[in-house]
Amino acid sequence: MVFQGEVLSVGALLDVARTTPETAQNTRVGLRHTAAQNAAACRTMLAIDEPLDACWRFGILQTLDDYTSSSRRGGPDLAAGVFTDEPPRTGSVEVDAAFAALAEHLAERDGWPTPAWASDPSRRTTAWYPSVPAIFHADADQESPEAFRRRGILITSRSLSRA
Repeated sequence: MVFQGEVLSVGALLDVARTTPETAQNTRVGLRHTAAQNAAACRTMLAIDEPLDACWRFGILQTLDDYTSSSRRGGPDLAAGVFTDEPPRTGSVEVDAAFAALAEHLAERDGWPTPAWASDPSRRTTAWYPSVPAIFHADADQESPEAFRRRGILITSRSLSRA
């Protein structure tokens, strides 16, 4: 099959994007995944000896992606629901602390109440650098968001960046 459409320049594509009306948020679609579900999956991963960094990538970054997707569909009120149910303990104090840090960080950033479970003092660790190579530890010491730093999770400014 031969392409029969019009090839637009980058500038023309940007113009189309600027002039296309935004679609209404779809609040009829509820949450697809929650922090509690992702924590349960991390617990299973750790039980079969997956490394903590795998739980960071799957559990924490996946939860961030779930939150972002929910926020785009239904705004911060829907997205906050990702953290309504307390994530079960994973068997790793580091990962448990990271779930609490992520909940507080996003709540403060987006203006919704931090869930009570995220303030549990047992959800803390000391100096965990998830997926941060040693060469960047000094950066993480300085750049880690406050909600993460207070819980002993030290990350760089790029650690929560998503494509």
